[in-house]
Amino acid sequence: MNRFAPVVLVHGFATSAARTWRDNGWIDLLQDAGREVIAPDLLGHGSAPRPHDPAAYDALEPTLAAALPPGPLDAVGFSLGARVLLSIASEEPERFQRLVLAGVGANLFRDDDPEVIAAAIEGREHPTNPIAQYFRGLAEAPDTDPAALVAYLRRPGHRPLTDDSLARITCPVLVVLGDRDFAGPAEPLLDRLPNSTFVSLPGVDHFATPKSFSFIDATLDFLDVHPG
Repeated sequence: MNRFAPVVLVHGFATSAARTWRDNGWIDLLQDAGREVIAPDLLGHGSAPRPHDPAAYDALEPTLAAALPPGPLDAVGFSLGARVLLSIASEEPERFQRLVLAGVGANLFRDDDPEVIAAAIEGREHPTNPIAQYFRGLAEAPDTDPAALVAYLRRPGHRPLTDDSLARITCPVLVVLGDRDFAGPAEPLLDRLPNSTFVSLPGVDHFATPKSFSFIDATLDFLDVHPG
């Protein structure tokens, strides 16, 4: 296993690489330890193109996959970023030597209605759901395009993660989840991954995860990163 492999950082929905990773110190920590960092913005987010056609987002995973080096790679994903990494790794497991997945668990296998969040982002109704309220706040940041975010939520080609696809991911996987995270519990995901370990973040909810020191420490240890 190559301890000096590039580290890919993939952010969550309605945010960006800068807000998730740069502002919370991840990129500096990894670079100070001598690791190459690749922190792309997903389609519809940050500095990436922001199409308003839902069908364009069927290319989200292939676009990211094509932009990454061939491997071996270490990769860290939060929320949507974790789901995207799972999708890519299930298609090309040989590209990844270690994966860290945060802010995901049972939610990956639930059939939640994305229109709840879409309606909140579009301002068509006052969100009473705290999750929708949070995403509405994220969508109001200066570097976001609400119409692009809604288009992603309505993409027609959403591909579910199946037991067979996840079983193809045989590299070591660390799942990190706050014990107050709506995405939990973690067990439905852990049970589907052949080589997974779990770290719980006490008192941490979904939205505080990227800045959790426990998440950062667990990831650095798992990736064998030793900051100077």
